[in-house]
Amino acid sequence: MEEFNLHLTGDIHAITAANNLVAAAIDARMLHEATQSDKALFSRLVPSVNGVRRFSPIQISRLQRLGINEQDPASLTPQDVSAFVRLDLDPSKITWQRVVDTNDRFLRKITVGQASTEKGQIRETGFDIAVASEIMAILALADSLEDMRTRLARMVVGTSRSGRPVTAEDLGVSGALAVLMKDAIKPTLMQTLEGTPVFVHAGPFANIAHGNSSVLADKLALKLVGRDGFVVTEAGFGADIGMEKFFNIKCRTSGLRPDVVVLVATVRALKMHGGGPNVSAGAPLAKEYIDEDLSLVAAGCRSNLRKQIQIAHLFGVPVVVALNVFKTDTQAEIELVCQIAKDCGASDAVPCHHWAQGGRGSLDLARAVNEAASRPSNFQFLYNIEMSIVEKIRTIAKKVYGADDIELSPEASAKIDYYNQQGYGSLPICMAKTHMSLSHMPDKKGAPTGFVLPIRDVRASIGAGFIYPLVGTMSTMPGLPTRPCFYDIDLDPVTEEITGLF
Repeated sequence: MEEFNLHLTGDIHAITAANNLVAAAIDARMLHEATQSDKALFSRLVPSVNGVRRFSPIQISRLQRLGINEQDPASLTPQDVSAFVRLDLDPSKITWQRVVDTNDRFLRKITVGQASTEKGQIRETGFDIAVASEIMAILALADSLEDMRTRLARMVVGTSRSGRPVTAEDLGVSGALAVLMKDAIKPTLMQTLEGTPVFVHAGPFANIAHGNSSVLADKLALKLVGRDGFVVTEAGFGADIGMEKFFNIKCRTSGLRPDVVVLVATVRALKMHGGGPNVSAGAPLAKEYIDEDLSLVAAGCRSNLRKQIQIAHLFGVPVVVALNVFKTDTQAEIELVCQIAKDCGASDAVPCHHWAQGGRGSLDLARAVNEAASRPSNFQFLYNIEMSIVEKIRTIAKKVYGADDIELSPEASAKIDYYNQQGYGSLPICMAKTHMSLSHMPDKKGAPTGFVLPIRDVRASIGAGFIYPLVGTMSTMPGLPTRPCFYDIDLDPVTEEITGLF
């Protein structure tokens, strides 16, 4: 458990290093372009070694994108030299941020370049949480080293003053990024307490990215289990976020099609969606979540659970509801959830006791999944990829979240216009939204209706291959609560036993 939760094989560290190398390259390049002539820049970018100047392969790639076919540095015209050395990044349109794997709210907005050595190159920027990095999303969607290298190269980090997108390849950093990520691309083989093999790989933040396990891990697992085997893969944060993105983004990228959706529910969560009180971290559970309350359970099932099942059915895949049983759940509550779930269209709904009993506590679930997987599946995407960006966003908002419509801020509209001009309009959509509600309002439980979904901003992860709108007040850097879990974590210096993780 300690290895699983603390660093594992270093994937997050590799992503953090790669992401922040891009950020350092951006600021360094802007400094050098602001303080040097074209000739000085060229002589440093293409240095003379033993009296000979040669372009590196990544520089030749940039020349070709600029339409310059010369490969002899001495043959470039002054205009060619200027085009080659100047990315001319607009400081106000840099989209790349640094990352750190700590919930540090005070890094959401920072100012860099204040030292005298930076010669006045001061600008505002910020940090995201490491798992929100586009590089994490790329790791989860790439299906080979070559594919990852290509995706890293085409990441857009900002816009030039003339309106052209600037990529990691333009910065000359994409090869180094691939080197930093060469081990992280390998899934980690672990096992359950009962010896079932498990691949652990990637962790794209489901609020911001697509929130799914990696394509590579899924394909390796499918190869290992054979034709008659089963692979269970995660799509985090509910049917409205992780599952929708799994289908519309990951399935498009991988070509894989799921046979069954296993929708996980708990009596406690359904009671909250049925009108039960909000739960504060560290506070004792309210009596509604400990004592039997069939009316709250029924209300939560007929609103939220029904809607989650309906979302899955939008994609033509059968649904099995897995009810994780807590010791405070009564038999009447368990039976009520399972009955309503089947009434709402689930192929089956099964109480699960794996937390207490291990694998034998989920045998009924395994049988239900096996049965559902034998049925015909009519998988379909929610939207045509060639629909406009606005219509794709509207389709998700209305069909998945239950919104009446969307409302674009002026900034979001301007960004969409720019992405269309740059030819990014046919990318799938990855909504950055709270997981606390089907809507953009965390306190609205159940299945809210009658609301308009506000789109604050729209960003593009071109390397990962999606457009991601920011919904409402969604932040890309979480903050620590009043009492973080680190109060409980410690290390025995004699035995090196870790306590407080669970």
